[in-house]
Amino acid sequence: MPPEAQQFLGTFVSESFYYWASVFMLLIHAGFLAYEGGASRTKNVLATMVKNLLTLASVGLAFFFFGWWVYNAFPLFPVAGGILGPWTNVADETLKAMIALVDASYPWSPALAPNTSDHITGVFFFAFALFAMTTASILSGASIERVKIGAYLIMSIVLGSFTWVLAAAWGWNPYGWMFTQLGYHDFGCAGVVHGVSGFFTLGVLLNLGPRVGKYDANGKPRPILPHNLPLTMVGLMLIFVGFYAFLAACMIYLPGYTKETTIYGTPMTLASIGVSTTLALAAGLVGAYVSSKGDPFFTISGGLAGIIATGAGMDIYHPALVIVLAFIASSLMPKVIIAIERMGVDDAVGAFGVHGFCGLFGAVAVGIFASGFPQGESVPSINLIGQIVGALVCTVFLGFIPGYITSFILKKLGMLRVSREDEMMGLDLAEMSIEGYPEYATLTFVTKSKGESEASMSQSSTKMAME
Repeated sequence: MPPEAQQFLGTFVSESFYYWASVFMLLIHAGFLAYEGGASRTKNVLATMVKNLLTLASVGLAFFFFGWWVYNAFPLFPVAGGILGPWTNVADETLKAMIALVDASYPWSPALAPNTSDHITGVFFFAFALFAMTTASILSGASIERVKIGAYLIMSIVLGSFTWVLAAAWGWNPYGWMFTQLGYHDFGCAGVVHGVSGFFTLGVLLNLGPRVGKYDANGKPRPILPHNLPLTMVGLMLIFVGFYAFLAACMIYLPGYTKETTIYGTPMTLASIGVSTTLALAAGLVGAYVSSKGDPFFTISGGLAGIIATGAGMDIYHPALVIVLAFIASSLMPKVIIAIERMGVDDAVGAFGVHGFCGLFGAVAVGIFASGFPQGESVPSINLIGQIVGALVCTVFLGFIPGYITSFILKKLGMLRVSREDEMMGLDLAEMSIEGYPEYATLTFVTKSKGESEASMSQSSTKMAME
C-alpha cells in the first residue's frame, strides 16, 4: 500500500468512527421519543412526541449557527483570557492553534462544507450536535403535559446550544480553563451534560409548576401514571444503546495518532468503556430495583443512573469500582426523586434525580476515587477541589441559574405554560389539533340491535366516533 493510501486510511478510519458513533447516538432521541410519549397521558402523547422531535431541529440549527463557535471560542473565558474571535490578535502559538479552530467553526467556514481537505471537522460537529440535542431532551421529559412548545424550544436552544456548550468549552476541551487550571476531569460528561441539564431542568420546574391534579388540597403528591409504561421502558432500552455510542464518541482518535486518548490527553481503550458501561448498566438496574422494591419505572431508570454516575471517570475506573458507584447512585436516585416530589416539584420523569443528582455525584466522585491521577504536562492532576468547583460551575452557574432565569422571564411574559383549560383538554388537541389516539380507532365492534340494518349500524358507529 503506497504511503498516500496509508495516510488516507488513517483519516478514513477516524472519520468513519465519529460518523457511525453519531448515527448510533440518534437512538438516544428515538428512545426519548418513546420514553416521554409513554410517560405522558393519552391526551398529551402526540404533543409530547412532537416537542421531542422538534428538539432535533431547534438545537441542531442553533448549534450550527453559534453553538459550535461557542465551544471553540470560549475555553479561556473569563478566567484565563478573553473570547477568541476574528478580533483577537495574538502571537502565542497555542492561541494561534485555537483561533484556527474558531475559524473552522463559523457557519460559513469551508471546514463545514463539502471539503476533501478536511474530513474531521464536520464529523466532530456532528458528534457535538448530538451531545447538544441530548441535553435539551432531558428538559423535555421533565416538563411534559404543561409547557408551551414555543417556550420549550426557546429553553432548548439556551440549554442545548449555549449553557451546555459553555460547560463543554470550560471543562471538556483541551484548552478549557476548568481542565487546565483546576484539573477537572469529566470523560463521560457527568457534570458537563447531565449535571447542567438536570439542574437547568430543576430551575425551569420551579417556575413551571406542577400539573393540574398532581397535589391534593394538603399538598400531598398524587401519582400520575404513564399511559404506556412498556413503551417508556422500550424507550430507555434504546437510550442505553445510544449511550454506548455516546461514551465511545468521547474518545479522541485523530489521523496520525498512535493510541486512543481522552479529551484530556489521558490514555484509554474502547474495550474498557465497553466493560465499564455494561457493568454500570447492570449494577444500576440492581441498585434501583432493590431501593425501589421492584418498581418498574425506577428499576429501568436505574440503568441510566448507573451509567451517568460513573461516566466522569469511566476511562480510568476499575470495573469493581464502577459496580460499587453505579449501585450506590442508582439506590439513592429513587429517594431523591421522591424527596423532590414531596417538596412540590413535579418532575414528570424524574430527570433531576437521574441526570442532575447522578451527574453531580459522578463529577465529584472522580475527585475522591481518582485523586492524583496525572493529566499531562502543566495541567493539575485530578483532585477533589477541582472536581467540586467544576461540578458546581456546571450544575449551579451554568445549570440551575440560567434555567430559573430563562423560565422566569418566559413566565412573566405569559409564554411558559399552557392555560388550565388547554391542560385539562390535553395538548394533543390544544396545540396539535389532533389526538394521538383518536377515539374512533377503539370502536372496532358495535353491538347490533335487533332489526337494525347494516347501514344504520354503520351510521351509529360513525356518530359515536364523532362524539
